[in-house]
Amino acid sequence: MRNYETLFILQPSLDEEAIKANIEKFKGVIESEGGVIENVDEWGKRKLAYPINKINEGYYTLINFKANPELPKELERIFRITDGVMRYMVINPEK
Repeated sequence: MRNYETLFILQPSLDEEAIKANIEKFKGVIESEGGVIENVDEWGKRKLAYPINKINEGYYTLINFKANPELPKELERIFRITDGVMRYMVINPEK
């Protein structure tokens, strides 16, 4: 298993329950595919470096996890089809 980290930005217009539900959804995807979550760091609402679709803020969350090499592709697919996700990134910090 390899180390990965994902950072995703949710729309700030989502209520607190929707934000928590999305975070739990992504954690569930990681765990259901055999990954092990090491750390979940919620940064909260922050100003974006540049506007995305005329939105200047986003809710940032960083998740560190260990998983097989196939999991990042599945996680990115889930990010793409989830409403409320503005941006996402999955990287292997060892490279």
